[in-house]
Amino acid sequence: MVRLRRGPVAGVAGARALAAFALVATLAACGSQLDPEQVSAVDGGVAPGAAAPGADGSVPGGTVPGTDSGVPGTDSGVPGTGTDTGSGSDTGAAPGAPGAEGTGTEENAPDGGAPAASCDGFKNATGITDDKITLANVSDISGPVPGIFESAQQATRAFAAYFNSTETICGRTLDVLLLDSRADAGADQQAYNRACDESFAAVGSQSAFDYGGAAAAQDCGLPDLRAYSLSTERTNCTTCYAAYGVRPGQVPNAMPQFWLKKEPEAVKHVGMLYVNAGAAPENAEAFQKAWTANGWNIDYFKSIDVSEFNFAPYVQQMKDAGIQFVNYTGPYQFTVKLQQAMAQQGFEPKVFLQDATIYDERYVEEAGDVGEGSYVYSQTNLFDDFSIAEMKLYRAWLDQVAPGATPNIYGVYAWSATRLFVEEAVKLGGKLDRKTLLAALAKVRDWTANGMHVPQDVGAKTTANCASIIQLNGGKWSKVSSGEFLCGSMSNVGG
Repeated sequence: MVRLRRGPVAGVAGARALAAFALVATLAACGSQLDPEQVSAVDGGVAPGAAAPGADGSVPGGTVPGTDSGVPGTDSGVPGTGTDTGSGSDTGAAPGAPGAEGTGTEENAPDGGAPAASCDGFKNATGITDDKITLANVSDISGPVPGIFESAQQATRAFAAYFNSTETICGRTLDVLLLDSRADAGADQQAYNRACDESFAAVGSQSAFDYGGAAAAQDCGLPDLRAYSLSTERTNCTTCYAAYGVRPGQVPNAMPQFWLKKEPEAVKHVGMLYVNAGAAPENAEAFQKAWTANGWNIDYFKSIDVSEFNFAPYVQQMKDAGIQFVNYTGPYQFTVKLQQAMAQQGFEPKVFLQDATIYDERYVEEAGDVGEGSYVYSQTNLFDDFSIAEMKLYRAWLDQVAPGATPNIYGVYAWSATRLFVEEAVKLGGKLDRKTLLAALAKVRDWTANGMHVPQDVGAKTTANCASIIQLNGGKWSKVSSGEFLCGSMSNVGG
């Protein structure tokens, strides 16, 4: 997962972690320096169902695809209200029970199944009133790739809807304040300043330039339980945790060792390409060091500028170098362009590998035949593995809150973060406040959200050392590595 810093948004496989689902990688063009017109021009305007950002960095009304209201209001069948201040507020109530597949039992229950603590002594505070607890979600919605992390907000709202359907926290339902960090460090900071004043905690957030709001969260004591953390600043923030945490400089060895055994000849002739933006070059060098230490030989190591749309020269250079194994890190839209250029030039390496940025039905649809056979290293279970009750719940409630929404890694970890918040809050009961919540999060180890993803040491803020290898065949993803996940040691390459 790439650590993004200043400059254009970047993408690199894993936050120095094996699977870096590329929060980073998904973004492809300049963020911080773009004005609204430039942003809109990159991808034809805002994403379907996404409202244009307000001047304060929030999404007006928190539009849900398929509705004509801001945040789903009474006209869309989902209780909730939009405000006229440029924010989106959502109580998370669902338009109706999703049926048996949307009902959890035991550990999959909305509150985790553990006995709730006494509510004696419960006090209202910032973001807590007599009837609701407001949670902020700060994610990149507008920007160079409109709607890029909308799935994080959808999943946060989906879990809130699931919880509100049957439960409360000491008589209070969950209300989600939707804020837009716009793929911009300044906007992230502005949004967190607002979250400090209007919410009890931030939950499920996903921002490429996540260092922007780190100091704001810490200075006001705001618990920030993110979907992902990327930057050193966010990791070092004393009030910030994540369902998918990253310790910059740690690179898992399980994935490169898998390929060393599976394709020993191909890994002798590897081509690594990455988006030339933000901290991507620095992180790519870390991967190069770690994977070389695991027996790979990187014959071709190349950055691609964010403004580049002609991938043919890179393909020709890899052909000339005899590359047999291609690893690319960037947004899936760029992946498609690279693979199309490869097909046009008849370049067929033995392996094409990317992080889970492309584990997305939109990539499958856009790539078509050129995506066939692509491999991904992922740190979640398969999205259609409904033997995992929690995955089934996520899919059911996602469809209720945002009909037709695409499940992806960002959504999985945002759902995971929201569940973790709820379970810890319920256990605290009347003792719940920002300080006690932070103390509880610091103790969380081996968190999997009931089997949705690899074990995460949330409190320790370390990079996960497990992943699985999946492949796209016939338009469907299937696991090709053994067991549930491959786990192993870590390479420490600094950072």
